[in-house]
Amino acid sequence: MAKSRPAKAPNPVGLFQHPDCSRHDTGWGHPEHQGRLRAVMGALERALPELHRDVTPHMPAPADTAALELAHAPGHIERIREVCERSVDTGRILRLDPDTPVSPGSWDAALAAAGCGVAAVDAVLDGTCRAAFCVVRPPGHHATRDRAMGFCLFNNIAVAARHALTRPGIDRVLIVDWDVHHGNGTQDIFYEDPSVFFLSMHQHPFYPGTGMADELGRGAGEGTTLNLPMPAGLASERYVEALVDGLDRALARFAPDLTLISAGFDAGVDDPLGGFTLTEADFDTLAHEVVGRTGSSARNRVVSFLEGGYNPDELGRNVVSHLTALRDATA
Repeated sequence: MAKSRPAKAPNPVGLFQHPDCSRHDTGWGHPEHQGRLRAVMGALERALPELHRDVTPHMPAPADTAALELAHAPGHIERIREVCERSVDTGRILRLDPDTPVSPGSWDAALAAAGCGVAAVDAVLDGTCRAAFCVVRPPGHHATRDRAMGFCLFNNIAVAARHALTRPGIDRVLIVDWDVHHGNGTQDIFYEDPSVFFLSMHQHPFYPGTGMADELGRGAGEGTTLNLPMPAGLASERYVEALVDGLDRALARFAPDLTLISAGFDAGVDDPLGGFTLTEADFDTLAHEVVGRTGSSARNRVVSFLEGGYNPDELGRNVVSHLTALRDATA
């Protein structure tokens, strides 16, 4: 009697990364330093016995200027290029503002980070991966159409969303941002765009001072921005409940074809830059809730991006929890 064949396993979760992301040198005194990726990759290596059958690494090509121009003004891209070239010429770390340095490797790092997002979207929409997580830096959600700020040069998730909207059958993209800081750049880029719904839960009052509850979008985009400003120091379940409620409110009027996540792990309880109290279990819950609630319209298609998280050990643990949740929620 022939042996029955095991059921076919679903396509793996893609882990999108690029070595150039480690070349963005902000200096070791800066919170967004090179050790963040080392901590993440070390934690993922330790988790490999559990994850290796379901998670596959990808190292895509860097983004080109045309991809960046989907979300950024040409003048902004050129300014970043020029400052990065001066850093190469001088061999020094230069600053775009007090928080946002660039080094000789920053241009390549920024293109690599944006390229990971573009490739991850394609892989999920093509069915190569059932979900994806982009382990990239510099982060992106503070970068506006024409300004670098808050550690961010280009807005990786905005570039990916605009790229997704060029794909057949993708007319609506939901971005869920739970970084402890408001994603002002993402909001700015899509504030008048009805094809992208931006949902943000963030600490208030806090940097960058945007993200009030009455910021709802403008023009054609009115009603496709939802901000959940929250005080620091609440019990973690309060933050989880607030985001789930906000997600339900968003989905009552917006059915996404694709879900993107700005996964800011500076919302963690031990992060030095934030005052939220989320734990590994909470980040697991958030991923499950986002995937589960958007699954019927987005067909479980989700791409997540590393944003903040400045306690390296906690960051590594939370990334493993998040990636495991993406695997389980999309199985």
